[in-house]
Amino acid sequence: MTGLNWLNADAFTVLGQHVKWSDMIGNLFGMAALALGWRRSVWSWPVQLLSGLVLITAYLAGNVPGMVGKQLIVVATAAWGWERWRRGRQDTGQVAVRFASWPERAVLAAATAAGTALLAWAFTAIPALGSWSPWADAYIFVGTLAAMVAQARGWVEFWFAWIAVDAVGVPLAFNTGYTFSGLTYSVYFVLVLLGLRSWWLSTRAPRPVSTTVPQGATA
Repeated sequence: MTGLNWLNADAFTVLGQHVKWSDMIGNLFGMAALALGWRRSVWSWPVQLLSGLVLITAYLAGNVPGMVGKQLIVVATAAWGWERWRRGRQDTGQVAVRFASWPERAVLAAATAAGTALLAWAFTAIPALGSWSPWADAYIFVGTLAAMVAQARGWVEFWFAWIAVDAVGVPLAFNTGYTFSGLTYSVYFVLVLLGLRSWWLSTRAPRPVSTTVPQGATA
């Protein structure tokens, strides 16, 4: 095989399920990015960007527009979040995190609901988009955007958003033949719970007194 064609070839088979190289490699990068996010490391973003690029090749081959859209959002938002965290990190290389305010939560929830409804309508009205599950595809697409915006802003709610996305993404991955994605998302759930605990505790830790106010992720 030449070029990048090998990425969409089968790496191995488990219980009759074929696992593609792109599916496996992209999700391993994604798992590493989530672990780095748990530690509030700025390196979470470039690794997440690389994961998205690899997974786009996987989902394009499977005609799953919602999953492709999710990864396009991952790539675009990772570039933005990388720059935001790079400017906002502290001397430790980590960024300060906090809970979103109620108005911020309301805006995020309303935008997610409206975006999901609009995109689901588009998937339904335009068969050429190739979605066999319009609401699930739209939910994953918009929910991923909401989660990554929350992560870039350093909101603890980022982890709750990922739990909500994975609740739909895991069964969809298994149903569309992306077994490794489904298995990896299941592992993500454990990492998400650990990350949620870490960020939550960090909001309760006393912050060092400083004459300068770090700017960046929490702005």
